[in-house]
Amino acid sequence: MFVWIIFIVVVVFALILDLGILNRKAHEIKTKEATVWTIVWVTCAILFSGIVYLSFKNGWIANSTGLSPTDAVLKYLTGYLIELSLSVDNIFIIALIFSSFAIPKKYQHEVLFYGVLGAIVFRALMIIFGVVLITKFSWMIYVFGVFLILTAMKMLFSHAKQKDPHEFLIYKWINKIYPVTTKVYDDKFFIKIAKKRFATPLFVTLIIIELTDVFFAMDSIPAILAITADPFIVFTSNILAILGLRSMFFLVVGMLDKFKYITYSLVIILAFVGMKMLISHHIEIPEWISLGVIILSLTSGIIVSKLKS
Repeated sequence: MFVWIIFIVVVVFALILDLGILNRKAHEIKTKEATVWTIVWVTCAILFSGIVYLSFKNGWIANSTGLSPTDAVLKYLTGYLIELSLSVDNIFIIALIFSSFAIPKKYQHEVLFYGVLGAIVFRALMIIFGVVLITKFSWMIYVFGVFLILTAMKMLFSHAKQKDPHEFLIYKWINKIYPVTTKVYDDKFFIKIAKKRFATPLFVTLIIIELTDVFFAMDSIPAILAITADPFIVFTSNILAILGLRSMFFLVVGMLDKFKYITYSLVIILAFVGMKMLISHHIEIPEWISLGVIILSLTSGIIVSKLKS
């Protein structure tokens, strides 16, 4: 239990350090800064695999799935890589939302910060719910498997048809019950004009990003549950991937057009994980094969994008 507490305390400390000290003043995140922080978060996630190994070896956590320390590390790294790769598609949507609402670059980090806080809470609830379903009802793994394959097909055929966020129902709903300004007022989420309160585009953007993450979590949570139902591995790999999403966003957003074929890599990953869930009760696919498929898919997408461009 103490490993859980330490992990959560470290995450909270990192978030306080991020916005409270390092990024107290709103500023545009440049490529160099984004690169440094992306390396920091990825390094922390990789080093955390050592904690996973020690936790399973020394019995620091309840090993409900009976994993060996080595298998636990492989499943953790595979899960982390799945979450990180699926986040790439999330970046496309976030970039579209920021662009549609004309959010200045120097305020985007703060919006993403609060988005991460909400994402941690929502994903924790979804992980608990998903683990319980998989544990109590073994047939749910087939439901998740079919869902992932359908998601892969939808991504394959409709990825290019992105909707304008102004057409989202949540935007129209917010605008009906609470007036929204067309102008951004510094980093304020609400503003008072002529004794009347208005929501700013920053607030609307935050809400849409939160709901977008919930939507993507419906893909990523079942995907990692195909790897393992161990709550510690699922939770830690998910949270570490989310924490690295902000810096990765500012690093990758300027290069999105250069990696157009990454989408097909994500389609292959989701389809593979879905098929793995469907045959899991009959054929056990070694974790190193899963890890290899993910790395090969991402590498191929990057190489093809580079050659085509």
